[in-house]
Amino acid sequence: MNMNTQYNQEREDLAAAFRWTARLNMHEAVANHFSLAVNESGSKFLLNPIGMHFSEICASDLILIDANDTETMSQHNAPDPTAWAIHSALHRNNPQARCILHVHPKYATILSSLDDKEMKPIDQNTMRFYERVSIDRDFSGMGLGKEAERLSTLLGNNPVLLMGNHGVLTAAKTVASAFDELYYFERSCQTLIGAYQTGKKLHVVSHKVAKKTAQQWIDYDASEMHFEALKRILDKEEPDYKN
Repeated sequence: MNMNTQYNQEREDLAAAFRWTARLNMHEAVANHFSLAVNESGSKFLLNPIGMHFSEICASDLILIDANDTETMSQHNAPDPTAWAIHSALHRNNPQARCILHVHPKYATILSSLDDKEMKPIDQNTMRFYERVSIDRDFSGMGLGKEAERLSTLLGNNPVLLMGNHGVLTAAKTVASAFDELYYFERSCQTLIGAYQTGKKLHVVSHKVAKKTAQQWIDYDASEMHFEALKRILDKEEPDYKN
């Protein structure tokens, strides 16, 4: 069996996430990386190959990685070393995080660079992430070796890890859910940064209201509908993502 034809649906979903991340300008050159676990423990996962722009990635381009294979980086199709280190550690230590999306989008990265990295609950979108974001405040270099292992211990049960002085990653059981979290988190960061730029005092809602609204977001989960709509657009405009 051709290894690049295994897990067809998983490949198509992840390829769609790459294409839309590029369309929304949340990517960065040929850096950043997404992964999707394909076995129960999370030790085997799909990952984007090194050097490909998100806008050109197709389903068959994704490589199948084994987090326990120490020879991975010596193979001819070895992934980006930071992608290998970060995603292997995350999947190994967070089996509940089936899909992991890591990028450096403009507004989330701005928030990650501030001394106060908290997502303030100032509108419906920002309230979605109330008490649902893990924050790394100890950046010590690119995600290799011990840094990758350290990062992998910070996520916990939250869907978002704001990586201080670095970027963001989202994690969920499905590609649709992980992408939805990324989409709304970047929009929330844009709103918060825009509010800061006014120089005016923020109107932060109460803990009770923020907590209630965050739960309402969880109860009203439209991530699958959102992602299916995005794939329908790709089916019309960029159908090669499925190749």
